[in-house]
Amino acid sequence: MSNSSFSRRKFLGAGLLTTAGLGLIPNLGFAASANPLFNVANERVRLGFIGVGRQAMGLLNNFMRIPGVEVVAGADVYAIKRERFALRVQKNMTEAGKAYVAPKLYEDYRELLSNPEVDAVVIATPDHWHAIMAIDACKAKKDIYLEKPLTFTIKEGQELVKAVRANGIVLAVGSMQRAAVNFQTAAMHVQKGRLGKISQVLVHVGDNPHPKPYDLPEEVLPAGLNWEKWLGPIPKLHFNDLLNPGISLNPEKNEGAWGAWRWYKETGGGLMTDWGAHMIDVAQWGLSMDRNGPIEVIPASGDKPLTYRYEDGVEMLITKFDEGRQGVKFIGENGWIKVSRGNYDTSISDLEIGKEPENFSFGGHHVDFIDSIRKRKDPIVPVEIGHSTCTVCTIGNIAADLGRSLKWDPIAQVFTADWEANTKLHYTYQNGYTLT
Repeated sequence: MSNSSFSRRKFLGAGLLTTAGLGLIPNLGFAASANPLFNVANERVRLGFIGVGRQAMGLLNNFMRIPGVEVVAGADVYAIKRERFALRVQKNMTEAGKAYVAPKLYEDYRELLSNPEVDAVVIATPDHWHAIMAIDACKAKKDIYLEKPLTFTIKEGQELVKAVRANGIVLAVGSMQRAAVNFQTAAMHVQKGRLGKISQVLVHVGDNPHPKPYDLPEEVLPAGLNWEKWLGPIPKLHFNDLLNPGISLNPEKNEGAWGAWRWYKETGGGLMTDWGAHMIDVAQWGLSMDRNGPIEVIPASGDKPLTYRYEDGVEMLITKFDEGRQGVKFIGENGWIKVSRGNYDTSISDLEIGKEPENFSFGGHHVDFIDSIRKRKDPIVPVEIGHSTCTVCTIGNIAADLGRSLKWDPIAQVFTADWEANTKLHYTYQNGYTLT
């Protein structure tokens, strides 16, 4: 496909899967014969990956299995991870019986964005980079698959929504539960009122959900890692391998853990944003609040967990329930539904569904992103929903940080008459970086 044939077409905004009309996509898996989307590969989609660590490796495998998708570039601040990325692309192409074409590799993601051979980008970097990179991708007219949570701050999310819509970009958020039959079924039944009036939603994101101050000891910076570029807009921190786990290629040794930047205030939002971006998203979805939000957030105190209150009186509690796996439990006047990865249960017999197939894959949302690019429509999780979910997670952290209840205006997206809380909607970028 020539560059001209992939010129930016009019953004139609069609096919929204919104709370107003819950659109369920099938259990897509990766069987071409069972999935009509795999037969719609009339246009090549050439992907560039920004951030090629542990999460990107799984994304790479899924995207490269979609007909018509080509991976042509990768960017990362760690040289050895760029090298691994090229080797993985080669391995996947060889196994698929395709001639290997080496991807272009960059340390600076902006060089990738200036490559005219890249149609869309997959951003799988630490959270503090999401907004800047995604806004730059919008300006470069590249469609975006952005890992959750959408952004590091609420202000960043507001600006990213503007950039996506101003530039006619397809942006999909990596909220993979939305492509899973059990989560779709739970949200559908709640929205249709099968549980009756909802009184409470229990959401478990993990124990000790809030981030803590950075307290890792300083370690020797490895060769090939540009630490200044890794830090980007955040205040200077010393290096520790847990933030960007090292790997080796000979012998092959991949990351032994997820990057620990998730757990520290300076670099992430803790389990509130890491798993909240999945499970709070499902709760908001079922409540038809995924373009809206609560009006109050109350921090945990004693035996009472972090609690969100919605305008209709529904409460969402961030708490462990039943077996303790990360999940959501909707409680209504007629009964309950609880759902987690690979599990679905309900107290109402005619709302039961069968088990997921043993080979079920969460790759359906990756297929949906590519299909959305080709059809110029919103994906199953567009930017506004990603922003709404991320915002709810973040205001929970802000309430915990301040240690008091906060009133929230989900439409204006500000705390009500609370200047101190509103100062936490963003932070001052360092090292010459700007948001827009």
